[in-house]
Amino acid sequence: MGSLLTKLYDMGKKGRIILSAVMGTLMALLLFYIFLPPINPCSVGFWVYLLAVLFFYLLPFLKPTFSPVVILGPKEKPNKKAKKQNAKLSFNKWAALPLLAAVVVIVLGLLLSSEFFFARRYASVITVEEAVFSEDMPKTDMAAITNIALMDSDSAAILGTRTLGSLSHVVSQYTLSDYYTQINYHNTPQKVSNLEYDGFFKWLGNRDSGVPGFVMVDPVKSESQYVEFKTPIRYVESAFFGEDLSRKLRMSYPTKIFHSVTFEVDEEGNPYYIVSCARPRVFLFGAMDISEVILFNPASGESEIMPVKDAPAWIDVVYTGDLATEKYNWKGAYSGGFLNSVIGNVGCTVATDDFGYLVRDDDVWYFTGVTSAVADDKSNIGFILSNARTGAYKFYPVVGAEEHSAMAAAEGEVQEKGYVASFPSLVNISGQATYICVLKDDAGLVKLYALVNVENYSIVATGATQTDAMSAYTKLLKQSNIDIGDTGAESATFTVDDVRIVPVSDVATVYITADDGRVFKGYLEADEALILIRKGDSLTVSYTRGEVENVLTILSWSFSE
Repeated sequence: MGSLLTKLYDMGKKGRIILSAVMGTLMALLLFYIFLPPINPCSVGFWVYLLAVLFFYLLPFLKPTFSPVVILGPKEKPNKKAKKQNAKLSFNKWAALPLLAAVVVIVLGLLLSSEFFFARRYASVITVEEAVFSEDMPKTDMAAITNIALMDSDSAAILGTRTLGSLSHVVSQYTLSDYYTQINYHNTPQKVSNLEYDGFFKWLGNRDSGVPGFVMVDPVKSESQYVEFKTPIRYVESAFFGEDLSRKLRMSYPTKIFHSVTFEVDEEGNPYYIVSCARPRVFLFGAMDISEVILFNPASGESEIMPVKDAPAWIDVVYTGDLATEKYNWKGAYSGGFLNSVIGNVGCTVATDDFGYLVRDDDVWYFTGVTSAVADDKSNIGFILSNARTGAYKFYPVVGAEEHSAMAAAEGEVQEKGYVASFPSLVNISGQATYICVLKDDAGLVKLYALVNVENYSIVATGATQTDAMSAYTKLLKQSNIDIGDTGAESATFTVDDVRIVPVSDVATVYITADDGRVFKGYLEADEALILIRKGDSLTVSYTRGEVENVLTILSWSFSE
């Protein structure tokens, strides 16, 4: 190696210039093609790339010098001037200055972009509107409770994989993307995931025909379906060379800093990748926020870039949930300055460690709780909602249990079954802030639904469906003397024609058939007195309508004369 470098530096000045131009340019192109850094000084990745490229351009001019290697014989003793040592390499300091300059830019850029110097600028990145929960959050009735997306991505992946597995001509060549995007499709929540090539050789064998479709999972009905594209798509993350999605985007937009790439479909089912482009809001690298959106058509390779405010309404995810949470944490931690965030913590708040989804006003919103940055009492001081498309924030000051405490309460309600609660969503039931979540078995399948009161998480109701859980929950609210107003309940008086007790999802459900053919149902777990009802009894019931016509859910009942 030493002799090779020695020959390199024995070349004349002209030879070294030519070698520098050839070697530097080749390495610049190769590194750019492989790592795809943005050519943008506001990206740390750009400066690291520039540092590597400069090294290869300057290598012929660094003129290293080697210290001698002294090899002593078996009887020789080292003296002060001749000691056994390894070769040491030193550089031409002037040629190394550009490399040092790039390192200085990275270090100073990171330091001067930090919260230490610009804490209040970090805090001012977002504006949070405060609202009254019972007034601003739409109330959830029996009809709306059945249209809430509660399924997490793990459960969606199980359903999606099963659907793909039933398609032998597809599963042998393709696999599903690991990421499921929460979208609002025709005013219903859905999770979508596109197919990917199952390795290099599958891409090589199928690149002419492209990727044929995607999987759409209904998180409300726990159903999934495979949907074929009208035109197969070419550009995906699992493709190679020029058809690799990241490479295609970088070649089209070499200066943009890509923050996230999500797969979505528009209202006509046409596929797009939504590419969020970021820029710093603080100095050189700090407080990265979304400034532009690229709509990329993976079938044709055509794309369009626009400001966030001009993004079409059908787009659901511009800001990721992680970014939305991080931006709120900047505001919660640094509104009082950096020192206050470290020492005093006066007024410092932080979002909880996960987030859920809400579909509201034809948009997808992230939901997460807010707690004190210094307290460890497992309670929230409120909630935030963040619009995944526009980045708008709302804060609801509702004191109560944090999400993980509510999940534990739901699991405790059916602890003998060993079900696990998913991260909850938030609903307004008769003015009461309420967590709603699913309980899953070991296989990841949804078995029950649970509702937990935020302010009093000892009020917990479960049911085989959202409607059943809602009915049990409103009954518990009444028993706790909480005014729930008009629930939309109806009443009826009838003679019992038949009574049956049927286990539904391990819940003892009482089905009462009336003399007019209608069926009323209740739950022994919530009302043990139902066991006293016999054929021929006359009952007066308060009930709500459910998902199945003429199968009605009992809120309250009594024997009638």
